[in-house]
Amino acid sequence: MPSVEHEAIVEMVKASPPAGGTVEESRAGFDAMLGMFPLADDVSIEEIMIEHMNADWVSVPESKDNRVVLYLHGGGYMIGSNTGYREFASRMARAAQARVLLINYRLAPENPFPAAVDDAVMAYRYLLDQGVSAEQLMVAGDSAGGGLTVATLVALRDGGSPMPACATCFSPWVDLAGEGDSAQPGAVDDPMIAIEGLQDMGTTYAGEDLRNPLASPLYANLSGLPPLQVFVGTREILLSDATRIVDQAQSAGVDASLNVGDGLIHVWQLFATVPEAAESLTQVGEFADKHLP
Repeated sequence: MPSVEHEAIVEMVKASPPAGGTVEESRAGFDAMLGMFPLADDVSIEEIMIEHMNADWVSVPESKDNRVVLYLHGGGYMIGSNTGYREFASRMARAAQARVLLINYRLAPENPFPAAVDDAVMAYRYLLDQGVSAEQLMVAGDSAGGGLTVATLVALRDGGSPMPACATCFSPWVDLAGEGDSAQPGAVDDPMIAIEGLQDMGTTYAGEDLRNPLASPLYANLSGLPPLQVFVGTREILLSDATRIVDQAQSAGVDASLNVGDGLIHVWQLFATVPEAAESLTQVGEFADKHLP
């Protein structure tokens, strides 16, 4: 049964959805929701530029110099930012004992597909150019950023870049065509995402390319990808996205694991007050310890 704290978040989201209105209003609302949780005093933020893109190095005292997480934020490819995700990135840094590179990849509608993929690949190659080895790297992301994580791995593989040691996806959006069972009307009671809003975001980002393997990596060949850890809740429109991408990855020979949270909502890990978030990040830490130096 979900915790009291989780259910309080559900009621908050129902009362004040994080996305709504104009694109600008949705972006501000999403960042404001994430801003409910303050940064801990021991978190270090270093602002950098990677060509045209703002990015943050987020670290905590536990961060090891030889462990790096490239984090790709969520938001349907239309909202979300590096600054909004700093608090969550700090918890990722603590869990994985790593430095986190949090990038502000370009968003639709101003910059549609494949801009986000291009920026994520650029950030990964930037890390390699800075002397970070692939064996020291985890790529991670949530929602659209989870789908972008898998798409980035596919693009890196196809481009001949070395694979990172591992990857983690929280509630990944990997099927912009929305063909999963849980994405059908009435299938689940998802307080975070409306089917119509998800469809609008998909077409705004990818247009007619909804099944392009780099927009919807469910349609990609996943062979040769690194170990993959996926989290999803049963109260999610994207439940079927997560289950299908893990099934497809395993069929392609990838070491992929699925962690299903009974009764939990979309990317519950974002909410620092929820005990289930801490439990997920403990699993992320164990995964990092298994695959990173």
